[in-house]
Formats: sequence, structure tokens, C-alpha cells
Amino acid sequence: MGFTPFAVLSVIAVYFAILLVAGRLTSRGASGKDFYNGGKNSPWYIVAISMIGTSISGVTFVSVPGMVQASQFSYIQMVLGFILGYAAVAYILIPLYYRMNISSIYAYLGERFSDSGRVTGSLFFILSKYLGCGVRMYLTTSILQILVFDSLGIPFIVNVAVTMLVVWAYTLKGGVRTIVWVDLMQTFALIAAVVLSIVFLSRQMGLDAGALWSQVRCSPMSRVWFFDDFNDKRYFFKQFFAGMFTVIAMTGLDQDMMQKNLSCRSLRDSQKNVLSYGVMFLPVNLLFLSLGVLLYQFCAASGISIEGADNVYPIVATQYLSPVVGVVFILGLIAAAFSSAGSALTALTSSVSLDILKMDSGERASGKSHIVIHCANAVLMSLIIMGFRKIGNGSVINAVYMVASYTYGPLLGLFVFGMVSRRKVRGRSLPAVCILSPILSFVLSSHSEAWLGGYQMGFELLLVNGALTFIGLLFCSKKCK
Repeated sequence: MGFTPFAVLSVIAVYFAILLVAGRLTSRGASGKDFYNGGKNSPWYIVAISMIGTSISGVTFVSVPGMVQASQFSYIQMVLGFILGYAAVAYILIPLYYRMNISSIYAYLGERFSDSGRVTGSLFFILSKYLGCGVRMYLTTSILQILVFDSLGIPFIVNVAVTMLVVWAYTLKGGVRTIVWVDLMQTFALIAAVVLSIVFLSRQMGLDAGALWSQVRCSPMSRVWFFDDFNDKRYFFKQFFAGMFTVIAMTGLDQDMMQKNLSCRSLRDSQKNVLSYGVMFLPVNLLFLSLGVLLYQFCAASGISIEGADNVYPIVATQYLSPVVGVVFILGLIAAAFSSAGSALTALTSSVSLDILKMDSGERASGKSHIVIHCANAVLMSLIIMGFRKIGNGSVINAVYMVASYTYGPLLGLFVFGMVSRRKVRGRSLPAVCILSPILSFVLSSHSEAWLGGYQMGFELLLVNGALTFIGLLFCSKKCK
């Protein structure tokens, strides 16, 4: 590596200091209610840009460039489904949430299914967010451990503790109001990191702009469309509809993602925000995938062999290119990870406070109880990251979407059933159905090739899980009188 671990540590320390200062500045005058909805005064275009950083996270930053060798550009098929999913969120779910004027979206489930629906939905979100954010932060802290802390003799547990302490500190008071503005800065940082990485890598390979475009376009790894094999996980319609419903579930039914959207000044502003950042995902992900092609071509030309798709970008950026690229990579990685983690931690505190403990969203939510809940969430997240220490093979982005398939499926089934049917679910069957559906989905996924003639189940598992939840609720319900 072209620079010392102490230099990297200095860069990280400066960035952490900037986050803490930004958190303090943006939380000035914040009330308890601002923690949950930002005072409903966030400009839609600021939210739209900041949402890019929240959605991308360290997983996209590292895993999407690394996945092109195995999956080519097939991820774009999923991204196109994302766009349609964001349209559904903008015109179906957001009007519902604004009409109810709620701070937690699971209040809808409470109104539709009684308190058990709200608690069940919130618990599935909390589980999903702990696991999903845990995977993302595991990836980031592991890379930082290899690049910095191992050589300094600092154990992994200290790395995780300091990282989560910073996330906790800068989001503690301002909540949504803080993350909207801080994530704006972090979004620009991570996109700039990708662009600069492409520029420096192209120069290293002696490519001008025209040659760069040709190099990416003509590569076998840039294949986008897969219509030839229905059993293939990359098959177009499987990826497209999985992308669409993944967005509906992981954005429209996710307190973490929706809390920023609900901080906009009006329904119309929130819809403009969602549609804008939905479209922006296409060029942003094309940048990540193009970077992946260049990374693999650089490795092939230089005789570099790297094990693990998620290791390609970090190792090339920090060991084989200019020290500037290494610094840029680290800043981009931290920006992506902290944007996602800060938003997730705030959403977890919101859901635990409002849905589980039944606190109101007023001033008393900003007292000692709020601080304790926020701290407890940070500690638990740290423990989960430590739990992933022994897991890390393969592409982490696949792990994130698989976790989402099992935990967001019941949420998808709950919301769809609630919106298209007026039937009343009997007794305590709602939690049982939501628990049983992921179990049945796992069994089906594990045996799909043997039972379904070689069919490989991919991200469409989310749809199967949601459908099983819907069917279970239908059988356990009765017509309203």
C-alpha cells in the first residue's frame, strides 16, 4: 500500500470529526418530534440526493463492482425493476402515509389489524434492519480492519465499538433532521470516490475516454440481458420483478427508508423525491458496474489474482494503484457505510420507541428514554457485527438481499392483504402466519432445484414469501360484518 496505516487512520479521524460537527450543527434547535420526522420541513431535492447514500451503503460500494465477473451487468435488470417499484411507492404507499399523518409507517398495520399487526410488522422490520445493517457494517469494518487496525495491533472489537460510537453520537439528537443533511454530504463523497477511482484506473491502464467506453462495452462482463434460461437466477423477468417488489418492501415498507420521505414538506414533494432518486439509481449503478469491469481487466492484464469478489475493489485500490486512489476508496467506503448505518440506527430507535414501547413522538421522546434506546440499539448492532465476523464468503450483496427476502416477505404480505382486502384476521393467527411463511419459503428455496426441475430460486424468494403470508392471512380471516 502506498501509504501508512497511520495516514489512513488520520483520514478516518478527520472524517469522523466532520460527521460529529455536522451532527451538532444540524441538530441545533431540534425538538423531540424532529428526531422522527425532521420537522416535516426537508427540501425534497435534498432528501432525494441523500437517499442515494442511504440506499447504496458499503455493500453496493464494494460488492457491485465485485459481482460483475459472476453476474455480468445482469444487476441492471433488477435496477430497472427498482424504478417501477419506486413509482408504486410514490403513488400507492406515500399518499396512504401522508393521509394518516404518521411518524411510524407501522401505525397503518395497527389501524388495519389491531395492535398485534403493528407490533408484528415492527418486529420484522427491526429484525431485518439489525441483520441487514449488521451485514453492511461487517463488510466495512472488516475492510478497515485489514487496511488499518490489524497492522496497528488494534482488535476487531475496538474497531466496531469506535465505529458504532461515532454513528450513535452524530445521530443522537437530530435524528432524521441530521441524517437528511449529513447524508447529502456523504452521497456526494461516495459518488465522487467511484468517479475518481474510474479516472485513476483508466489512466493506469492508458485509456482515454473513448477507449474506456469501448473497453467496458465490448467486455463479456457487460452483458445486461438474460432471456435464454428461465432456470437461471439472472433471467430477466425474475430479476426485474424481484427488483420491483424489493423496492416496494425494502423502501415503501421500511421505516428506515420512509422516515426521510415523510420528512418532506408535502405529499407532492415526497413523490418528486422518490421518483427522482429512483431514476438516479440507473446511472449510479452503471458507474459501479463499469468500475467492476475495469478492475477485473486491470487484474487480468497485471497478473493479479484475488480471492473473493468483495476483495477486488479494496485490494486493487489500496495496493496496486496510486495512494490517492486508496484514500479516495476509504473515504467513499466510510461515507457509504455511515450513511446507511446512521439512518438505520435512527429508524430502529423510532420503531422501538413508537411501535414497541408506545411512546408518543413529542417532546418526552427526546429525554432519557430516547437516549437509552438509541444507545441500546448501537450496542446490539455492534454485537451483531461481531457475530458476522466468521461469515464473509461470497458476495455480501447477495446476503443482504437474501436476508431481505425472508424478513420483508411477511411485511409485503401484511401490507398487500391490508390494502386489497377488508377481511378481519382471526385471533392471534397473524403473528403465526408471519413466522411460518419465512420457514416455508426457506424449505422451498432449499429444494427448488430438486422439486421444480432444476429451477434456481433467487431474489424472487421475496415474492414467494409475501404470497405465502397473503394466502395464510386469507385462510385465517373472515369477512367483516
